[in-house]
Order: sequence, then C-alpha cells, then structure tokens
Amino acid sequence: MAAATLCTVEDAVAALRRGELIGLPTETVYGLAADASNAAAVARVFALKGRPADHPLIVHLGAAALLEDWARAVSAAARTLAARFWPGPLTLVLPRAARVLDAVTGGQDTVALRMPAHPLARAVLQAFGGGLAAPSANRFGRISPTRPEHVRAEFGDAVACILDGGPCAVGIESTIVDLSGSMPRILRPGAITRAMLETALGATVAAGAARSSPRVSGALPAHYAPVTPLELLDGAALRTRLHETGVLALTHGIDIGAAAGLRLPADAAGYARGFYAALRELDARGARQLLVEAPPEDPAWAGVRDRLQRAAAGSGPAR
Repeated sequence: MAAATLCTVEDAVAALRRGELIGLPTETVYGLAADASNAAAVARVFALKGRPADHPLIVHLGAAALLEDWARAVSAAARTLAARFWPGPLTLVLPRAARVLDAVTGGQDTVALRMPAHPLARAVLQAFGGGLAAPSANRFGRISPTRPEHVRAEFGDAVACILDGGPCAVGIESTIVDLSGSMPRILRPGAITRAMLETALGATVAAGAARSSPRVSGALPAHYAPVTPLELLDGAALRTRLHETGVLALTHGIDIGAAAGLRLPADAAGYARGFYAALRELDARGARQLLVEAPPEDPAWAGVRDRLQRAAAGSGPAR
C-alpha cells in the first residue's frame, strides 16, 4: 500500500473541494476529513473506515457563528459552552438544520458539532469555509490515530494527503454533550469534565446516555480497540503478572522492570496524550495479551477510563 503524501493547507482545501478525503490533525486525534455537505465524499468516509451507516459523524466548524447553519435551534446553554470551550475538545449535540445530510446524522434529528483548536485544522476550516465531517482516521472500532504516521499506516494513499500537525495535544476524542433534551447530558467523556461544564453553565449536567439520548460517535460498548486481547487489572493483580507480555502501566504504581511494556505519566492529561500511541506500539509487538493497569476513579480520569473499558471490550482479532 503506497503512502499518502503530506500536504499544505492549500493542497488539503483543494482536495476537499474535489470530494476527496484528507488526514486532518486536531488537538484530540487525527480525523478522516470530508466535505460534510458532499454526499459522495461522506459516503467515502463510511466506506473507507468500514463504519456502520447509522453511526453519526461530528461536523467540524471554523467559527462558532456557523452554528446556525447546521443547527435549527441553538440554546443559551450551547452558546455559553461554545463561548467558554471553543475552539477546543467539546462537541455539542443539537437539533439538526434541514440542510444537514442524513448520512452525517445517522438518520437522526440531531447533529454533533465542534470547533477544533489545532491551528492546522482551523486554517483548513477557515479557508474551506464549510463544515468538515472528520471521524477518527482509523478503521472502525480500532485504535485512534494521534500522529500522522498512524493515519498513513491505516490508509496509505486511500486519502488524498495528510497534514502533519505533529502529536495531538489532548490525545483522546472530544467530550460530547447532548443539548437536545431537557437537560445537558454527557454522552462521551473527554478532557472537558463534568465539573467544568457545570461550572460554565451554573447547572447540573447528567452523565451517561438515557434511553432517549441520540446515538453519538465513539459510544458503542466496544471501540478504540487493539487487535491484541486487552485486559484491565488493578495494580495488585498486575504486579503478579508482569512476567507476561505486553504491559501498559502508570508511572506512580508499578515498577515494570524488565517486563515488555511501557509506562505513561501519572496525571490524566499526560496519560491521555500518550495513550493511543502507546497502545498502538504494544499492539504491534505481537504479544499474546496486553495487561493494562486500571486508572484511578478520580473524575479527571473519566475519559481515559471510558476509552480503556471500550478498548478492552473490543480487543482481539476481528470476528
């Protein structure tokens, strides 16, 4: 498989206008970006990722002023959160505008919107002028990419080009907040925590999907997963199994010694930043199993815990 070329912002915008797909760096993960108003381009995203048709996409915007172009109703809460956290790793779920493609929303009456903070993503969005559908640039359900070489390894020249934005600063996907119901509700945790949202809104924010909640990206029970089977263990259990292959441990808990593993920072933000790259590295080693120390229950770790639990549920060869 030939490798995709690196490109400039101008090259990327031209490719998007031709209906092609690009590798787009954001502060969270690299996205597989397409013109969100081009049905054929959006269909290519689903086909290349192997993504189920009912699994909605997030539309990335270059300015908060574009909210009204994509949402038919923008609440005071949405404006408050956009003013506080955009550009940044926060996605807002709102009632969709009539123009939004059914393929983008998974056929639902809501649309997920965010404004990324990465300077290259912002430059592309501002030059392009429209919205970009940009799910993570990996095969559906597998480990998200946080470096340009991850995108190249996944897709080769199936994408027109890749913008090299270096390693992603956040490292896990955005927090998703549903604002289409009676109260704000976190449907996917991330770097923007529940406490941060409640402080900004001065109101309670629920956590976890309700029966009536819309489907959103990355919320299936099995996701973000390595091919190697992954098991989550507490520190005591992990210490007894360090002779086994493939260990990913937090620095504050365990001396992995000669074990074939990696250690990540003991703070939630540092761990998240290196998590997917470390998981990809261990997955490539051909180990029998990956043993991962379960992170703390502290709210700051909610996004990491979410990704690890889904990765464990989805790990192992495709069935």
